Order: sequence, then structure tokens, then C-alpha cells
Amino acid sequence: MEEQSVLPRESEKNEPQFISDDESTSSSAVSVSVPVVADTEPRGGDLEKTLSKSTQKTHRSHRSRWEQQITSAVDWTGDDDPDNPLNWSRAKKIYHVLIPAFQCFTITFGSSVISPSTPEIAEHFNVSRTAAVVPLTVYVMGLGLGPVMSAPLSETYGRRAVYLLFFPPSLLFTLGAGFSNSFASLVICRLLAGVLGSGCLAVGAGTNSDLFVHFDRAVASAMFLVAPFLGPALGPAIGGYVAMKRSWRWTQWVILFAGAVTYLVCIPQRETYKRIILQRRAKKLGVPGPPNPLPPGMSKWRFIFLVTISRPLHMLATESIVAFLSVYVAFNFSVLFGFFAAFPLVFQHAVPQIRIYNFNQGESGLVFLGIGAGVIIAAAIFIVMDRLTYRRKTLKRRATGDFTPLPPEERLWPAMLGSVLLPVGLFWFG
Repeated sequence: MEEQSVLPRESEKNEPQFISDDESTSSSAVSVSVPVVADTEPRGGDLEKTLSKSTQKTHRSHRSRWEQQITSAVDWTGDDDPDNPLNWSRAKKIYHVLIPAFQCFTITFGSSVISPSTPEIAEHFNVSRTAAVVPLTVYVMGLGLGPVMSAPLSETYGRRAVYLLFFPPSLLFTLGAGFSNSFASLVICRLLAGVLGSGCLAVGAGTNSDLFVHFDRAVASAMFLVAPFLGPALGPAIGGYVAMKRSWRWTQWVILFAGAVTYLVCIPQRETYKRIILQRRAKKLGVPGPPNPLPPGMSKWRFIFLVTISRPLHMLATESIVAFLSVYVAFNFSVLFGFFAAFPLVFQHAVPQIRIYNFNQGESGLVFLGIGAGVIIAAAIFIVMDRLTYRRKTLKRRATGDFTPLPPEERLWPAMLGSVLLPVGLFWFG
């Protein structure tokens, strides 16, 4: 058995060094001595099984020796650190992008699937049709309130904790909404289901930044953003026929069926947040870990409530770019969810004298498929515009020897196009 010195891969002179958004540039290479074992052919038995076991043992042996050489977990050991999500295989990255996408689809699907049942809810609970829209309204309000808690907690406990801990209680409150015998209980359960289910909406973008460098992040972001907009479009299309054939309660059961499958898919996931990964490595190997974000003399829970949760609110009030983008996104969401109350009135009006289209519940829900088609087209346009603007400008800059990333404003071209197309669509609908 001979010893061979193995160093982390160094980037070539003409190749940029990609570093994640929250990663320090002070990573240092660590020399690791790894034994090279000569392959020997098995004398008998199943050749494929023997080679598989031998490969697994060799991999574990190499990793064990690599871990023994680690003296600090303050940063990655180098550009080729196997625990760095940027170095994961493409299949593994795609799986971890699909996790928040599936959860976002299920949660936003739950927001709109109840909208075709508004007339039935009004009749069942003996409330006005305007009041029957409240279960939809409070759910959407919960989607806006939840990220104030879930996003900061993901920086303390990691992305995986948010995906696995917030999603099941949301499904339980959806179960409660389906069994509600009073209008008040329906409204409360829907509100809490939205608050707890919104964690994936806040953390999904962070997961993408953990997995992909800025140059390759556009496609993954586009695929992820399709989910929270496609869910509300498909919700009424399915909920209309479910409510027409069964009852409004079955719109909640559909959410539970989709949520159960989604949660089972999410269980095998791994943590992607850098600081949590390094903290676990430090605890496992007994070496110094990343700096503790807690100020001296402050407890963890006090830090979470006074610093972590208040930070987004402070940024919203003091950072102009955060405030204006929040207003822009809030307006777009308000228009989108406003359609869920407007479409049934337009295409399925209860008053015969002013009824125009005579759509039933199922047919009224199918109108929302136009929004779904628009979401898919918008994602394709975003990817094309990224190729024509951001990637082209990046490659042009690299050709001159400048490998610094472009400013974030270069990502705003699709938003500028959308700001023009939105009023066009509203006038078209009017």
C-alpha cells in the first residue's frame, strides 16, 4: 500500500472561481493523505456484487481518512469539498430543487382550489357570497405572514428543518378545515394552514442559491418559480369538478392527498445551508466550527425573536430595493388571487338576469388554465432572456479577463417586460 498526496482541485487561470452567496472567500486548501489500494479481481462469487461492496468500502475508507485530516470546520476545505452543495451531482441538485417546488405547488394549489366552492360554502354556512370568499382571503394572507417567521428560522436551523417541520402542521389544519362545522373554524384553520405552509415559499430561493452558482441559477429558479404560480392556476380547474361532483369538503381532501405524496418525497433530502452543514461537521469531528451568530449574553430564543425575525421587517422599512420589489410582487400576487374571486362572478354568476356565459362550476374552473399557460410561457421567456442578456454579458465580460458577477439589476429585464404585459392582460380581461 502506497501513500499519495491528494490536493483539492485548483481552478485554471482562465476559469472563474464560483463561490456561493454566503460563502467566505478565505477557503484554504487542506492536504490529505489517501491510501491508493490496488484493485484485485475476486476469485469467485458474484463479480458485480463484490465490486460494489469493494467500491463502497474504498469510498468510506477514503472519506474517513479525509475527515481525519480536518482540523477546523470554519469553512469548506477547498473548492472540491464533497459536502458543499455546489459540488453535488446534477441528479442530486435537481432532486433538491424539486422539493421546494413540490411543496410550493401543493400550498398554492390549496389556496385556490376552494374558490369554485364559494356559492356552496355561502349556502352551507348561511353567509353572504362576499363572506364566503374569506377562507380564500385569509389563506393568502397567511402565505404573506408566514415567511416572516420561516425565512429567519431557516438561517438558524437550516432549510431542511423548515421543509420538514412546517409542512405537516399545515396539512393538519387543512384537515381541520375539511371537518369544520362552523364558518369561524373554517376561516381559522385556513389562516393557520396558510401561515405554516408558506415556509417553502420563503426558503426555496435560498435552496437554489445553495445549489447553483449565479451563472447557472436562472434555469433552476425558473423551474422553481413555475410551481407557486402553476398551483393557483390548476387549483380551480380541479376544484371546480371536485366541488360539483362531491362537495366543498373534498377540495380540502385533494390538498391532503397531494401533500402526503409531497412530504414522502421530501423526507430523504439533505441539508443545503452552509453554516448548518459546517456546524454538524464540527460537532461530528470535534473541531472548531463556524462563528456563533448569538451576541454575548443573549439567549437563542431571544435572538430569534428580537434579531432574526425583526431583521426582514427592518430591511423592508429601510432598504428601498427590498421595499419596492416587495410592493411589485405583492401587487402581482394581489392581481393573480383577485382573479379567483372575479372569474366565478364573470363566468358563473348566480343572478340569471345578468348571467352571460352560463358556465357550471367545473367549466368556470377551466378558465384558470389560461393563467397556467401564461406561467409556462413566462418561464420559457425568462430562460430565453437570461441567455440573451445575463449569460451573454457575462461571457463577454469574461472574454476581457473580468470574472466578477454582473450586478443583480441585470436580472430585472423579465420583470420590466412583465410590468408592460400585466396591464395589457388586465384590459384584455376587462
